Amino acid sequence: MAFTPGPTELLILLGLFFILFGAEKLPKMARALGQSKGEFQKGLAQTNNARDTLVDLEADGRTPEQSLSHRAKAVGINPAGITSAELEKKVSALEALDSEE
Repeated sequence: MAFTPGPTELLILLGLFFILFGAEKLPKMARALGQSKGEFQKGLAQTNNARDTLVDLEADGRTPEQSLSHRAKAVGINPAGITSAELEKKVSALEALDSEE
């Protein structure tokens, strides 16, 4: 069974913290805990940014539309006047044919 502290146990723990660390250090500890949480979340955000950067590097810094246009030109299609969905279908089909050969 899991231990779930009630209000009495929490008050006892809070009293022990005051006795062990003093009333002056508890706000400092809480502030440090909040700052470390903020730093952790910044680190997570930077990890997501790094992942996005890797995706951008793999696309040679192009937007998805630019990348599709580049792929279309590589297989010999002029992408002017074609919607992205149609262009994606045509490019994928031609790339599949090229990979079979």
